Amino acid sequence: MAIIDAESVVKELRSTYTSGKTKSYEWRISQLKAIMKILTYHEKDILEALRSDLNKPEHEAFVHEIAGVSSSCKLALKELHRWMKPEKAKTTIVTFPSSAEIVSEPLGVVLVISPWNYPIYLGLDPIIGAIAAGNTVVLKPSEMAPATSSVLSKLISEYMDTSAVKVVEGAVPETTSLLEQRWDKILYTGNGKVGRIVLAAAAKHLTPVLLELGGKSPVVVDSNININVAARRIISGKWGCNSGQTCVSPDYLITTKEFAPKLLSALTSEIEKFYGKDPMQSNDLSSIINAHHFDRLTKLLDDDKVSGKVVFGGRRDKTKLKIAPTIVLDVPGDSSVMNEEIFGPILPILTVNKIEDSIGIITAKEKPLAAYLFTNDKKLKEEFIRSVSAGGMAINETNLQLVELNLPFGGVGESGMGAYHGKFSFDAFSHKKGVLIRNFLGDVTARYPPYSSRKLQFLKAVLSYDILGIFRALLG
Repeated sequence: MAIIDAESVVKELRSTYTSGKTKSYEWRISQLKAIMKILTYHEKDILEALRSDLNKPEHEAFVHEIAGVSSSCKLALKELHRWMKPEKAKTTIVTFPSSAEIVSEPLGVVLVISPWNYPIYLGLDPIIGAIAAGNTVVLKPSEMAPATSSVLSKLISEYMDTSAVKVVEGAVPETTSLLEQRWDKILYTGNGKVGRIVLAAAAKHLTPVLLELGGKSPVVVDSNININVAARRIISGKWGCNSGQTCVSPDYLITTKEFAPKLLSALTSEIEKFYGKDPMQSNDLSSIINAHHFDRLTKLLDDDKVSGKVVFGGRRDKTKLKIAPTIVLDVPGDSSVMNEEIFGPILPILTVNKIEDSIGIITAKEKPLAAYLFTNDKKLKEEFIRSVSAGGMAINETNLQLVELNLPFGGVGESGMGAYHGKFSFDAFSHKKGVLIRNFLGDVTARYPPYSSRKLQFLKAVLSYDILGIFRALLG
């Protein structure tokens, strides 16, 4: 897309927004219903696109993508009327008599740049929030998932109001052109390198940005647990979510030296139950997105500091872009696999003498998008929640914090900024406008010149909420 095209897209959307059309409850509801129609009538098209791009199993594609969008959309349809209502706010004696409210107003024209790993969910879910809040929006899907990008473009243009909701397909030149425009908010999901580019572009226009970036999400496993349930939940969150190509998937695991053999045995046993003795033949494992990422992952495994530490898996097939679930044990802290987000089917296990030592390892690294702990120890759970800073957290579970729409989903520090999901999405794309309402009664002359010591005495009492002092000032 040429720059002039990006300019014209934004100009049309801004014209639509200025007309006021997108601010009405009826328009917002109509567009949310259009998204539900896309999901209902084109489930097969979506599943086929996800299989084409990621070899994503139908089970994962439906549960993680279609059902996720559907839940968000249904919640917005149910709650939108309540979300849009001004929120009453208390006032004080300083402005008496008065009332106050917080009005949610749309930001304007927003840009959503979505990733390739969950192209439907992470493309449509932010749009639900943007539309619910009354904005016009451009979706820029990832070119690395071309089939899904094409399906999104086709279906959104077919079912939604294209004067207010547009899809711009393409690669780096198109994204660059879009980032040169002035937006009222940008939501980007991806890696920190591109996140910095987005943030720098946005700064030129003082555009607020919501960044979902990822990082190395740890999972700590205590010994006083149901080991088989824990193993299944860790496997589901790691390999059962797009072969580890998920921003909140467990990136590395920490347990005690004493418990590690038992945990490793449970993990390998459950992996075999899930994917068979030869996981490379399983249809229930997603492929790696492309050859570039396949090579990046195999390079992590072939690192001299790592290759001798593989205790399970390790097989790979570049023609099928598949890497078997792989576990590496006690890799050095300075190895590549422990210094970059893995984003794939490799799980390092680190061992410590005491499980409490895990917290220091985690806090020495950048703040992750998620952190997980498996334990029945109340004291350890409280210490973990208090001491570990992460975008989100789950205890005795992985990834499911994203399913709860009453919880915000967002990063902190290197893992991002801002949050959305459920009403948090509506709030992310809204400006909270404070409104004070007064009538013409209660006009206090003490605020106006000419000033006097008596007036100041009265105002001091009012601003200090000193009722006795107010009466004293009034009585002289």
